[in-house]
Amino acid sequence: MRILKWLLVVIVVLIVGMGAWLAVAPPDLIRVGTNYAAKIVCSNVFLAGRDADVVLADDVQAPGHPILRFVSVDVDRQARQVEATLLGFVAPATVVARPGFGCTALQDRGADIQTALEDPNAGDRPASDLPTRIDPAVQAVVEDDTLTGPGVRAVVVLRNGVVVAEHYAEGFDAETPLLGWSMAKTITAALIGRMEQDGLINRNDENLFAEWEGDARTKIKVSDLLGMASDLDWNEGYGNVSDVTRMLFLTGDIGAFASNVELQTADGSNLGKAFNYSSGTSVVLSRYWQNALGADAEAYPDDALFDPLGMDSAIMEMDETGTFVGGSFTYATARDWARFGQFLLQKGVWRGEQLLPFGYVHWMMERHPASNGVYARGHIWRKPPGLRDGEPAPAELNETVWLGGHDGQSVAIMDDARLVVVRLGLTPSKLGYSPAPLAVAVRKAARR
Repeated sequence: MRILKWLLVVIVVLIVGMGAWLAVAPPDLIRVGTNYAAKIVCSNVFLAGRDADVVLADDVQAPGHPILRFVSVDVDRQARQVEATLLGFVAPATVVARPGFGCTALQDRGADIQTALEDPNAGDRPASDLPTRIDPAVQAVVEDDTLTGPGVRAVVVLRNGVVVAEHYAEGFDAETPLLGWSMAKTITAALIGRMEQDGLINRNDENLFAEWEGDARTKIKVSDLLGMASDLDWNEGYGNVSDVTRMLFLTGDIGAFASNVELQTADGSNLGKAFNYSSGTSVVLSRYWQNALGADAEAYPDDALFDPLGMDSAIMEMDETGTFVGGSFTYATARDWARFGQFLLQKGVWRGEQLLPFGYVHWMMERHPASNGVYARGHIWRKPPGLRDGEPAPAELNETVWLGGHDGQSVAIMDDARLVVVRLGLTPSKLGYSPAPLAVAVRKAARR
């Protein structure tokens, strides 16, 4: 009995000690988890109008790391913020919603950020609409679960700029903004093009940041970053604490974090030669173009791109210093994602106005030699998302370009068929889904 009592004391001490350790210095993996949960719930509650418990269960816990099953969230609608914790007390993470800018995690600056920004275009955005003439043959394709895949939430097809098919899962509709994840990268490329059109920056710019002076990073061009061939060292792995998860969920100043990354080769000998997919490079680009605009940067995505295109639902989210998360956090309805795809199909022209430099979209879509043909020069894919390594694209899609994002987000742009196919959902890569068969089937049906 004495031994049992001592064992019980030891166990209690260990439990108390473990709890104290978790409360005072939780591991980074747990902090990533609570910040991720708070961020996803906040954006879906305050941007998409979804139920917090449903988002936590369906979007965070069901497809995520096992540790997320022990995360809970508290939504304060009056303060417009969400707090997440593990086991009710470990690694508290707070994310706040701000009008016009989505949700931002509070990492360094604290609660003062809640009133730091106001929507510069509040009440000024035009109503988003697209002409619609449903084609029964194409509509049948987008209602085929075997083609749209598990976890699909929205599918929209444009032919010559007209909606010919559209389908939504239960709980989602044409007014629901959905996260594009890495499809935001292509929007960043379009913003770079808008600034080049306005004569503010150029894709051949070098010497991008003062802290790069004195090393080979001064040789990096904007075009190298857009082609994911900058030679900057980066780990894009998800599911653990990597460069990308640390930047997105543990860092208050993502621009400083990403631009402080060192080169893979000290002399920059791989610059322009080695492909390394990186959300950090997109954030570096955001920091660069925002530096060029200064105080006008906050309103620029709306003024220069979203408003002219009528993308009234589109929101690019920021970190707490005001840097746009240019590689990950953009929300828009499926129709507005389709509208952006149509803009690229029309080579940067909208309603007769050339919004991007002549030839810029052609350049964006050219295969980058460093990527072995799978990525293009302007933050856009030449290979359909979801295909296995070495698996070729269907022949019908050889000239199709793609916006692609985490968990099954895609926009296929088929210039030769005048088609745009948007597919959004929650489809982890482990399920092996690719939107390529859907695009092929839409293409065939649209020709009938």
